[in-house]
Amino acid sequence: MVEARLVEVHLYGKLRRFAADRDPTADSIVHVSAAKGETIKDILQKIGIPQEDLGTNIFLNGEYSSLMRQVRSGDRLGVFPDDMQLLYKWYFHKAGDKAHDGAC
Repeated sequence: MVEARLVEVHLYGKLRRFAADRDPTADSIVHVSAAKGETIKDILQKIGIPQEDLGTNIFLNGEYSSLMRQVRSGDRLGVFPDDMQLLYKWYFHKAGDKAHDGAC
């Protein structure tokens, strides 16, 4: 039997509309299957989130990450929209960003 490979995606702000439970008091969590080698971008496309709605504040297992970072089963992804930018992002290295990998 093949084990399901799921990523837990937490959606914030206007991205909450992509979760099944639209209750404003509920957590907006989507569980998405992830094939080996898939990236954060692939997972967000499966949910149907347009890239123009995404901000740069994306966290994989609590680590500031690029869209090109690969995901694995059991990962937790936190995604904020373009209108919820966080100021502290300028102080952290973005994991999976080839332009900056190895710079820290």
